[in-house]
Amino acid sequence: MKIGFVGLGIMGRPMAANLLAAGHELHGYATSGVPDDLIKLGAKAEANGQAVAAASEIVILMVPDTPHVEAALFGEGGVASGLAKGTLVIDMSSISPTATKDFAARINALGCDYLDAPVSGGEVGAQQATLTIMVGGPQAAFDRAKPIFELMGKNITLVGGNGDGQTCKVANQIIVGLTIEAVGEALLFASKAGADPEKVRGALMGGFASSRILELHGKRMIERNFEPGFRINLHQKDLNLALSGARELGISLPNTATTQELFNACAARGGSAKDHSALVQALELLADHQIGQPKAK
Repeated sequence: MKIGFVGLGIMGRPMAANLLAAGHELHGYATSGVPDDLIKLGAKAEANGQAVAAASEIVILMVPDTPHVEAALFGEGGVASGLAKGTLVIDMSSISPTATKDFAARINALGCDYLDAPVSGGEVGAQQATLTIMVGGPQAAFDRAKPIFELMGKNITLVGGNGDGQTCKVANQIIVGLTIEAVGEALLFASKAGADPEKVRGALMGGFASSRILELHGKRMIERNFEPGFRINLHQKDLNLALSGARELGISLPNTATTQELFNACAARGGSAKDHSALVQALELLADHQIGQPKAK
């Protein structure tokens, strides 16, 4: 199949590589250029999103935020200007559910289907093709896209109509953010009390408090490994979507707001490009205590 891919960064690059490995023809575009390793795998670099769309049966977008998706679709040289009727557009970015519904309607008016299909699983999940994919859109379009999704992820769910995939991703990011904060508090408490945080983490992994975040991000916190799998500034963006959505819905998300403030504190101290597990550093600053040390090499 001829697949277009717009956005080839931390997530898009390995996702595109998995499609190439499966034998698909891939037409790529990224503002920073198509990575050399993808070119070596057979990807064809295009001049813009319009050229990508003109060469593709399915076009996938994986860019940082709502304005980037709008520009990639409808800006000068954007995807929409190169679409033929029947092309399927899939946005796998994490963006506003409200904007997604508008983008879908505009693409539908061109005679094309649209799916919002944000993902969870980070860079490792993208590399290993184990992403969770939360999809919004028509059943027929989902059925058409599912074999492609299966090359990038494992847990693939059609949640509902356009926008519902993005709503599901926002809910996911609320849980992830608040759980990172809870793991940080727990390990900080244990360390300050004089217990070995690594042994505490190991004990907790065998009980009801066990989670992937305790397993992976708890280890990051103890080993001081904050190289980004998912950056703080991207999680800030996702929690902004949650809090703005809450205002629209007239509901309160108090712990989401608190977690966002801790991310804001990290960003204010120059940590916006760190992994989101570095949220623990805001808690450590408040406690004047660090829970772990770099792992000896």
